[in-house]
Amino acid sequence: MNIAFFLLPKKDVVYLPLKCTMRQALEKMEYHRYTAVPLIDEDGKYAGTLTEGDLLWKLKNTPGLTFKDASKVPLTEVPRRVTNNPVRIDAQIEDLFTLAIVQNFVPVVDDHDIFIGIIRRREIIEYYGKMLLANAKEANTEKSFSPKYLFFNMVKGFRSEN
Repeated sequence: MNIAFFLLPKKDVVYLPLKCTMRQALEKMEYHRYTAVPLIDEDGKYAGTLTEGDLLWKLKNTPGLTFKDASKVPLTEVPRRVTNNPVRIDAQIEDLFTLAIVQNFVPVVDDHDIFIGIIRRREIIEYYGKMLLANAKEANTEKSFSPKYLFFNMVKGFRSEN
């Protein structure tokens, strides 16, 4: 299934311009209660993911840096420890399963690498959950409906495909 159906469009995504400051990032992330947000460069291209941990490590490793001074530190000076690999809009939802294991969201770009939105881990899990439930109903066994059984078989099936 094409991922366009699952896409949360850019207009509905909280993201940060790469040119903003550490303080702006902290305030926006706190306001929205997010631990990670996409970064977008001046051309609209996906430039990476910023996490709370990135900001915390920058504060820890910069002697004398205060919250007030954070308004002078551009995000380009904050080392990032997480790489959320983007996918193109023509990808299939099945291609995202392995990414969802380690990423809270998967950035989506167009053919010119322009950021167009994200797909949240939740949507990927819900898709596979519905698929498993449908398969269990088709098998029509009580054991098939147990969440533990469904999850075990989903992981088992995934591992055998890779």
